[in-house]
This record gives sequence, C-alpha cells and structure tokens, in this order.
Amino acid sequence: MSPQVVDLVIVGAGPVGLMCAYLAKLCGMSTVIVDKSEGPLQVGRADALNARTLQLLEVGKLFDQLYPLGKPCNTSSVWADGKFLSRQSSWWDELEGCFHKHFLMLGQSFVEKLLDEKLTLSGAAVRRSTVIKDVEVLQDNCLTTLSSGEKIQSRYVIGADGSRSFVREKFKVPFEIVRPQIVWAVLDGVVETDFPKVPEIIVFQADTSDVAWIPREGDIDRFYVRMDTTEFTLEEAVAKINRAIKPHVLGFKKMEWFSQFSVKESVAEKFFIQDRVFLVGDASHIHSVNGGQGLNTGLADAFNLIWKLNMTLNHGASLDLLQSYESERKPVALSVIEASGELVRSTKYSANGTHAEDYVRIVQKRAGNITGMGIRYAGEGLIGSRLYDSEVRFGSETVRLYSLLNYSKYTLFVFGDVELDFELPEYVQLVVVGSSDSVYVGQAVLVRPDAYIESTVSLGRARELLSSFI
Repeated sequence: MSPQVVDLVIVGAGPVGLMCAYLAKLCGMSTVIVDKSEGPLQVGRADALNARTLQLLEVGKLFDQLYPLGKPCNTSSVWADGKFLSRQSSWWDELEGCFHKHFLMLGQSFVEKLLDEKLTLSGAAVRRSTVIKDVEVLQDNCLTTLSSGEKIQSRYVIGADGSRSFVREKFKVPFEIVRPQIVWAVLDGVVETDFPKVPEIIVFQADTSDVAWIPREGDIDRFYVRMDTTEFTLEEAVAKINRAIKPHVLGFKKMEWFSQFSVKESVAEKFFIQDRVFLVGDASHIHSVNGGQGLNTGLADAFNLIWKLNMTLNHGASLDLLQSYESERKPVALSVIEASGELVRSTKYSANGTHAEDYVRIVQKRAGNITGMGIRYAGEGLIGSRLYDSEVRFGSETVRLYSLLNYSKYTLFVFGDVELDFELPEYVQLVVVGSSDSVYVGQAVLVRPDAYIESTVSLGRARELLSSFI
C-alpha cells in the first residue's frame, strides 16, 4: 500500500502544533497532524496571551473569536505587610503601534479547542490516540511511520511534541536541561476571600516571594505557590497563600486544576535538522513559566515558520529562507530563558530581602520579552522590526492596519497617494492606504506574512524595493 503524501507531518497537537497546522491550511498546504491524546486540553497549563500574540492572532484571523473569552490585565502589583506597596503598568502603557496594551488572561485550552475545531471543519482533523514510531529523512522527503503501521510521506516534518520530544530525540539533538531546585504548585479555581480582589497580577512579599495571584477568564483565579519540594498537599499550598495575604483569608469554593512543576531550562542545539525537520515550541525550548512566555514564544515559532514553508513549497523560495527559522528563533528562545530565569530566581534569592519588588523591577527591565513587542529580527532601523498597528484610511473607510494583512502573502504597503505601474508576483498583495498619520507616511513598506518588516523605501523608489526583493 502506497503511503499517504502530504506537504507537512506535524507531530504533536498542543497549541503550537495546532497553530502550525491551522496556518498551513491558510496557505493551502496539506498536513497530517498526529497526537497521542484523545482530545484538546480541557484545563490547566498556560494562562496568558501577550500583546504580540494578540497581533499575530489578528493576522491569523483568530482574534475576534478568542479575545471576548479572556480578561485584560496590564498591572503588576506588590503586596506586603497587609497592603499594596506598588501598582505598575508603565511598560504596557508605553508600547507604540499597539492597540491591546495588556495580557489577555485566557487558558490554553481555549486556544486548543478553537484550533482543533477549525482543523476538523477544514477536513484536516488531528489523528488522535496515535503515536509516532519512526521518522526517516530520505533524499527528497520524509517518511513517518505511525503506531498503526501506516506510513506518511511528506516534504517536511515539524516536531511540536513537547519537552520530551520524540522527534528531537530521534535525531539526537542535544538538549541539556538545567534544573534549579525550584518547585511550584499551581492552583486554578473559584475563590472565596475577604481580600480586595483586583484584576491584577499580584506578587506577595513575605519572607521570600513565593506566592503570585494571576487573574483568569470567567470566575477562575490562578495561584503559583513556590513549595521547593516535590512532596506537598493541596492544604499546604493553600496555607502558604493564606500566610502571604494576611490579614485576609482565602479558600476555594471550586478547584479546577491542581498540579506542580519544577523549573527546567534548555534550548535545543538545532531547530532545523537535515534540511527537512523542524522543532517548535517546547520541543525546542523550555523554561520557567514566570513572565508568561512559554505559550507566546511557541505560537510565535509557528507564525515564523509556516509562511517560510509556504514560500518554499509553493513559490520557489530558496533553502536560505527555511534556515532563517533557526537563526531568527533560537536567539529569541535564549533571551526568553534569560528573562524567565531571572524572574523565577528573584522569588527565592534577593540581596536586600525585597523579592517581590525585585520581581516587578525585572518585569519592567524584561518588558520586551514579556509583552512580546521587543522581539525583532536581523536588520537595522525599521527592517526586522514588527509592523506598528494604527488606524489608516483604506478606500472610503478607516481600518486597522493589521486587518489588511494576509498570512499567505507578503504585503506591500504604500503610505501615500501614488500610482504604481508594475505587476506584483502572486505571493505579494498591494495595499495603498493613502495619506495618514502613520509613522510610515511617504514610504513603501514590504511586510512579511508574520508582520515583520522586510524592507522599506521612499515612495519614489517603490519599484526598486520590489525588484530587489523578487
């Protein structure tokens, strides 16, 4: 029996694997996505989408369905000695080219369920309860063997199968894990308390800073409680919360999820293997949850990779474009580990005994990572930076700039009234937005499908910009 032939085999149907499959469908690529689970996540795990992820969700036409489900949060507070010592949000307020200057507090399960539904409706449903037995890289393609014995031939394979990635281990990619002795309890539930409840991220200062209160969607709240031992009970974790919030008391009317995690940090030596296999998300980088960067970094991996595969498979782009996935995303992963590592260690170690205040200062220092808006790629000035969002005039309407992007194409924005007399290749859309208050007025700006700027010139040189790109 001949193997099924597709463009991509995606191993792992967590949020990053699902996003890879969804974006691939937007670009007209065929996929098989495989996962050992019986269905998408129901509770727990990641709890926040940052400002950059919200922009990317707009590019992927997912924003309108997810945003109303969450709770905006842009303030980090410090509580000690029975009162709030500080409340800060300046790093969000100061963001430029951004309409949603906050986290959207929303559980990972909502992202997974939406993507799973969309893939099912498009005829590309996840193959559940299925394990990968082997992945081979052949001369011109890959051959993946499933637990059923079925074989699938694909042009590329994407390993989105988590920190214990079968794909990464199959290709013997080094992944040296650092394990600082920091263990946390995670509690999701509906609380009853006399504490002055606010939609803020609260870091509590006691002997150390070992409790954080995270607002969530609906009636749920999350607590991170540093326990530093793998043997503890729910009652012990709740007791630590109550010690931190004195003189107030707190209990749970309903417990949605109770778990523990130990901090682990690693970045894979390679993200692109034998010119055919990619690692994304936790398969390529793991780190502390502090700063809410795990899910957001993984989703950005997907948005960086899939358009490059589309340009290579469907529009003749060179191998160099695929290699840029690793050269762009690996430095980001290293910076995330540095940021989250500094945050998590500050909860335990402080030269002045001001752990919680130290934590918030680090948030401010690392805001580029935490908001996602400080991530940029190679280049200088505008080149390699994220496209700023703004309201612009498009025809007779005023619209958001990001609403005009198309993930399956580059976008050539012309910010000014000018006529262009040349044809564009099919993978570039032209958008003339006329005169506006945009920071790009008077320029032609070529934007990648993932909303980063490829190049920019004055309007009079627009033809030159495009000819050098093509």
